[in-house]
Amino acid sequence: MPHDVVIIGGGHNGLTAAAYLARAGLGVLLLERDDHLGGAAVSAEAFEGVDARLSRYSYLVSLLPQRIIDDLGLDVRLVRRRYSSYTPDPANPERGLLIDREAGAGASDAFARVGAVDDADAWNDFYSETVRLAERLFPTLTEPLPTRDEARALVGDDRVWHEFIEQPLGATIDARFEHDLVRGVVATDGLIGTFTDLDDPALDANRCFLYHVIGGGTGDWDVPVGGMGAVSGELARAARAAGAELVTGAEVLAVDPDGRVRYRHDDAEHTVTAGTLLANVAPAVLERLLEAGATDASARVAALSASHADADGAPIAPRSEHPFSPDGPIDVPPVVRERLRQLAAPEGAQVKVNLLLTRLPRLRDADVAPEAAFAGTFHINELETQLAAAYSAAARGRIPSPLPCEIYCHTLSDPSILSPELAASGAHTLTVFGLHVPHRLLERFTNDELREQLQAAVLESLNSVLAEPIEQLIATDAAGRPCIETKTTLDLEEALRMPGGNIFHGPLSWPWAEPGASLATPAERWGVATRHPRILVCGAGAVRGGAVSGIGGHNAAMAVLEASDA
Repeated sequence: MPHDVVIIGGGHNGLTAAAYLARAGLGVLLLERDDHLGGAAVSAEAFEGVDARLSRYSYLVSLLPQRIIDDLGLDVRLVRRRYSSYTPDPANPERGLLIDREAGAGASDAFARVGAVDDADAWNDFYSETVRLAERLFPTLTEPLPTRDEARALVGDDRVWHEFIEQPLGATIDARFEHDLVRGVVATDGLIGTFTDLDDPALDANRCFLYHVIGGGTGDWDVPVGGMGAVSGELARAARAAGAELVTGAEVLAVDPDGRVRYRHDDAEHTVTAGTLLANVAPAVLERLLEAGATDASARVAALSASHADADGAPIAPRSEHPFSPDGPIDVPPVVRERLRQLAAPEGAQVKVNLLLTRLPRLRDADVAPEAAFAGTFHINELETQLAAAYSAAARGRIPSPLPCEIYCHTLSDPSILSPELAASGAHTLTVFGLHVPHRLLERFTNDELREQLQAAVLESLNSVLAEPIEQLIATDAAGRPCIETKTTLDLEEALRMPGGNIFHGPLSWPWAEPGASLATPAERWGVATRHPRILVCGAGAVRGGAVSGIGGHNAAMAVLEASDA
């Protein structure tokens, strides 16, 4: 079958697009550099000889719409966690704030334990407003982009719009809550993977926060049964069943605006041309592929000019101007040019640590069972003041101490990722996500040095709230090595081609079209346009991209289908 569409990259968004387009009868070829599909949404046996399949990179699901699950017939099961979060008080780790979804009227007692009883009602009011945002805005993520004014009208509350969208997140949190610990718990949703100050008028924290609280129309973050690889596995199954050709071990080397793709597979180079290219790679990676394509094009013109002449017999001169540059013959609006500049050097700001423990550790807070504390999101050293200090330290090129961390335990919700024997032994996985460790730290450290120091900082942060050293509980692999792996931003860049280790592929954008934005083409209306009409972005770099959602892939597919119907 001819290839109507070539998809570059086999992450979950590329698989989503492949499934939709193949189901619509288009010829789809997907090229994935790695030897497996799924990108960051994979499960892996991270420790030699240990039968535990960890969600190695991405680990929770919130933004995956039920529409995609239903449309593609995916057998994906998500487990809702009873406990939202637990946060020990860094000043006195023998007490902490446990947010229990089933607590009801007893919720104020949880706040009273940390001296924040006055924030209990404010918490309920605040999150009732984020639910309103979720209910109104989440359904728009799988529709053509609303305008900013349309999104504001959907929210229907000018005060809520101002506090969450127009005013820096830090100002909103400080106006609503009194206690440093409560402020920090709320603030972290604006900082995951985003290196910014809460009061920065650029509002990067606001955009990050919005995506963290609107998922599924509720803001809940769920555990995928079977691990994250189960989600990508179902998407790959749906794409293959629909007739898409999914090729692994195929490294794309160059693309051009005419739909030509050069790639290497089985030690040979191949070229394929399609009517539409979907880029399930970071926009910065797409730019590099376009630059390589421009070099290819110049070489082709030079080859032709050596044997061809114009009507007067003069040789045809190759073009010296970069034909695909924003500064070339294609007119690029200033706002697009600025976004391209930002996308050229994205920066991640996190460290990911995976552990396998022989059992859950005991807490210094004897009144909270580990099975409750680790069942939700476990916040460590994330007072608002600690988050601000960590940002300041990292901005000066230092590793924050203490390091703000978030932990979750997959196996308390879904033990199926462990072998029956391992689960019966009492073993558990922990995933730790450290904040405010930007890619720029590699200007001062080698990657090995940074990985070692960040791993030590993570363990130190954990131990500050535990009743026993976490090191004593780390299981060992078949060779007797501790079952712990640490992923820096450079590790993500090298393993997943995420420039700067940025998990969002670049700066997040609001989930609507700003005033003056062109909505003339299907690609523009769906938020997946590039400056080249035949190339669409279908990954996390799309408007409304980021996280494991499939939204970028869905919207790119919708744009292709709308254009084909025109």
